[in-house]
Amino acid sequence: MTSEYIEERNGGYYVAGTRISLDSVVYSFERGNSPEAIQKEFPLLRLPQIYGAIAFYLDHQAEVRQYLENEERRIQESSVALSEDNPELWRQLQRARQELTKPRQ
Repeated sequence: MTSEYIEERNGGYYVAGTRISLDSVVYSFERGNSPEAIQKEFPLLRLPQIYGAIAFYLDHQAEVRQYLENEERRIQESSVALSEDNPELWRQLQRARQELTKPRQ
């Protein structure tokens, strides 16, 4: 499943000739961003590449959706919770979060 604008490498899909993942373009598009707004997020992409990536996604929506869900699941399964990996950093972050959410007097 590739096209002129999308290539598969290392188990992932990328905008052809770039290191920018199809995931990035799809998630931005799904947030309601226009191709022009996507280009502002990823200035290395040209508009034809963005339109090509969106067209690829729309033509292969079920397959791309399945791929994205599999990637999200894989990342969740392989991630070690910060609270387990670095408990001291986790406590510091929790304290900082509490400080930020305290009402100001």
